Amino acid sequence: MSKLNNLPDMNDTIVISQEQQQSYRRDGHAMIRGLMRQDEVSSYRNLISDIVREHNYHTKPLHERDTYGKAFIQVGNLWKLNPIAEKFVLARRFAKVAADLMGVSGVRIYHDQALFKEPGGGHTPWHQDQIYWPLNTNHTITLWMPLVPVPAEVGSMRFVSGTHHNGYISKQEISDESHKTFKDYIEGKGLEQIDYGALDAGDATFHSGWTLHSAPGNPTANMREVMTIIYVADGTIISEPDSNARKNDLAQWLPGLRPGDIAASPLNPLVYP
Repeated sequence: MSKLNNLPDMNDTIVISQEQQQSYRRDGHAMIRGLMRQDEVSSYRNLISDIVREHNYHTKPLHERDTYGKAFIQVGNLWKLNPIAEKFVLARRFAKVAADLMGVSGVRIYHDQALFKEPGGGHTPWHQDQIYWPLNTNHTITLWMPLVPVPAEVGSMRFVSGTHHNGYISKQEISDESHKTFKDYIEGKGLEQIDYGALDAGDATFHSGWTLHSAPGNPTANMREVMTIIYVADGTIISEPDSNARKNDLAQWLPGLRPGDIAASPLNPLVYP
C-alpha cells in the first residue's frame, strides 16, 4: 500500500488551449506534449510492462501470426488487474483533457488497453475504432500514450484528418481487407494524413472513435510500449449492436447492460468531473 500511496496520482488538471480544442473538433485528432512528466512515467512504466508480460496471450512467434497478431501485444482493462494501473487509468488529469477536447462536461472509462508493438512487429492496418463500440454518440475519444521514447521511424499513429465527421465509412474490422479498403478511400479522395513523428514518454495523442488511423511497424530493436484509455461522454446511451463485434463489446466492456441503458456499468466509472 505504501508503494501505491507514493505514486504520483495525476489528479491535478491542466488547461489546454482553445486552438487545441478547435483543432481536435475540426480534424478528429490532437497532440498534447508532456501530459505526463518523465518522473511520473518512470513511476508507472515497469509495473504496466510487468502486467503486459504476465497477460500476453501470444503463443506463436511473431512470424507465424496473422496481420492483427503481428501488430501488437494487447491487454485490456489493466485498471481491474492492479491498483497501481488503476491509479494511472483513472487519472483526472487525462480525463479532463479528453472532456475538454470533446467539449463535454463529463467522461467515463469505456476501457483501457496496453498496445505493445514488439521489435519487428508489423503495421496496424487502417481502421475506425468505433465500429466495435455499441455507443450511441460521436463523443468518444482515445488517449494514446507511449511509456518509452518513440523514434520517428516508429512514430505516432497516422491520422486522416476530418474523417470523424463521416461516421461509418466501412464496417470492416481491423484486417488486411480494412487496410486496402481504407487506403483506396484515402487515396481516392486525396485526404490529408498526419503523423506527429517522434514522441517522448508521456506525450499523448487523442483521436475520435470515428477518425481513420493506422500505425507503422516497428523496425527497431526496442518494444514500443503504449497505454491507451478510451473515454465516452457521461450519459451516453447504449445502442442496439448491429454486428458481432459490437455484441462482443457490449458483453465484455458493458456487462449487465442492455441497449437503451446508460453506458455506466461498474467497469465504466465516471472519471471527470
